Amino acid sequence: MARSQKFWNRIAERYAKKPVGDEAAYQKKLAMTREYFRQDMEVLEIGCGTGSTAIAHAPHVGHVRATDISEKMIEIAKRKAATAGVENVTFEALAIEDLDVASESVDAVLALSLLHLLDDKEAVIARIHDTLRPGGIFVSNTVCLGDSMKWFRFVGPIGTWLGIFPLVRIFTRTELESSFRSAGFDIEHAWQPDKRVVFIIARKAR
Repeated sequence: MARSQKFWNRIAERYAKKPVGDEAAYQKKLAMTREYFRQDMEVLEIGCGTGSTAIAHAPHVGHVRATDISEKMIEIAKRKAATAGVENVTFEALAIEDLDVASESVDAVLALSLLHLLDDKEAVIARIHDTLRPGGIFVSNTVCLGDSMKWFRFVGPIGTWLGIFPLVRIFTRTELESSFRSAGFDIEHAWQPDKRVVFIIARKAR
């Protein structure tokens, strides 16, 4: 965890200045997510980065609690929210392991560009399921390198050790979707804007 935190703190300012890779796809993901939102919803975002998505969704829900492992990312997110005049987003620098959320206490959870960066995605998906109220929504955007870049499993650990990039786990879209279903989610939308990324909206089924 410490190595990943150090990596994201180091690149935070550069990351904040980087434009969205596919603006059209990003806007489509925002729109698809908002179809599930209500003005009274309590939303949790884990791995919020510099806060752009939390800020974009804020006008459509009651409150967003946005967390990230990187203190530097959270500092930037707070500045962006203040500049935008957004007051219903709470930003916190927290590791997932330190996140205190009561069972069945939130209406939606966002984990965008996150699950492939976790050592144990199954444990996190199960915890997200626990935090959601019955019928709650889980939105994720996940890189599945097992379908197109299997060779990365050999290169990745070296790059992580050198600090070139963070921990990246390799799995396929099928494996990811199986993890969702095993945790008790029904997948309502699964969209693949390119050969590596899978955007999923799932509902807590049990």
